[in-house]
Amino acid sequence: MSEQVRENRLRRMATRQGLVLEKCRRRDPRSIGYGTFRLVRDIYVGQVWIDREIVASDGSRRGYGLSLDQVESYLLHN
Repeated sequence: MSEQVRENRLRRMATRQGLVLEKCRRRDPRSIGYGTFRLVRDIYVGQVWIDREIVASDGSRRGYGLSLDQVESYLLHN
């Protein structure tokens, strides 16, 4: 299975659990965090989006750092 297909499958899995899979937007392959992910939960008051809560990350300040394997493990076991 290609990485893009796997990423899309994990995005759908996260959505079913009320989460959003976000990919780090850095474009430099030598940059820390390039190609890594995090899971977030949108916070709403009524129908109005107000914030995002980081549910799973590597604990860094930016909140990314998870591989697809780590994302899959989190989604399957939590």
